[in-house]
Amino acid sequence: MVILFSLIFKLHKKNIENKFMFVLSDTIGLVSFSISGAIIGIQSSFNIFGVIFLSFITAVGGGMFRDILINEIPFFLSRSFYASISVLIALYLSVFGLSYFNLIFIFVTAVVIRLYAYKKDYHLPKI
Repeated sequence: MVILFSLIFKLHKKNIENKFMFVLSDTIGLVSFSISGAIIGIQSSFNIFGVIFLSFITAVGGGMFRDILINEIPFFLSRSFYASISVLIALYLSVFGLSYFNLIFIFVTAVVIRLYAYKKDYHLPKI
């Protein structure tokens, strides 16, 4: 049992060899959870701020929990553009509705924006 436990937690290395695959899977998770949070907020008849808050919490919460478990600074605290994707998704879905076309469009668009921002190393301005 101890060997299995140590094997599971030793799989994480500081120097991730394939960092792009990590960012891609993290981006897909961020966008998926953000969309699901926005859908729940819209179907619960929350106002725009409630939808944004629920989308933000569901999207960023999972990534934050992951980073805390591997003993690192949460990703959204060091890269502020990370959380902006969930806000953009919530705004778009609140304004344009929950049709299948809108869901697929915002999923693909948000993934592309996040990967492009990662590739170009874009950040929001710091105070």
